[in-house]
Amino acid sequence: MIDDEGRTVTLPAQARRIASIVPSLTEAIGETDVTRLVAATDWCTHPAGLDVPRVRGTKNPDVEAIVALEPDVVLANQEENKPGDLDALREAGLAVYVTDIRTVEGGLESLGRMLSACGFEDVPWLDEARALWSALPAPTARRRAVVPIWRKPWMACGSDTFTGAVLARLGIDNVLADSPERYPRFDPADLPPHDLVVLPDEPYTFTADDGPEAFAAPSALVSGRLLTWYGPSLVQAARELPDALL
Repeated sequence: MIDDEGRTVTLPAQARRIASIVPSLTEAIGETDVTRLVAATDWCTHPAGLDVPRVRGTKNPDVEAIVALEPDVVLANQEENKPGDLDALREAGLAVYVTDIRTVEGGLESLGRMLSACGFEDVPWLDEARALWSALPAPTARRRAVVPIWRKPWMACGSDTFTGAVLARLGIDNVLADSPERYPRFDPADLPPHDLVVLPDEPYTFTADDGPEAFAAPSALVSGRLLTWYGPSLVQAARELPDALL
């Protein structure tokens, strides 16, 4: 199989033991066949009640623990995981399949390839996500938004992010999309003109009492998972985000 980085990954016809070091990919496998998951990160919260060995986080996976579990494949992501950790897993003899997801449509295609590589053929949630996003009408008007992800210091989504692509598909343009950084720092007083502030609840937990008061423009509080995760969450995102961002 060829992963999103163009690497050849040798897998059995059916990957029965799958380790995932990305929460979105853990959810994708868990919703398809949870019995195949043998490892997940400490941050993998979906599907609910997931009971598998935890191997620390996306940026500091426990390579020795993963190797000891003898997975058929380790699922990773170009942005979420560090190349050195993935190389260490490969050097230990494990197959590592890396995804690279930057847009909604590209994400759905990437997930389809990954699931096929693992030996899955019929994936109802993926079919539903494709149908829902395809059925969304083209926006008749566009709005401009800033998407904070942290405060103290203030940081926001910048260039080339999946969050920006999701919002763009819904008619909302990220005013910091031309930033040279993917997650730049900013001063709320110096932002480009915008008419909306999108406040997710992760990684920083923005609430009605923590975030909106810093901006003059109206704010929308949304689930960070619906903006940043790619997988079964895309079904819920297609259904809920359009109304949440009105």
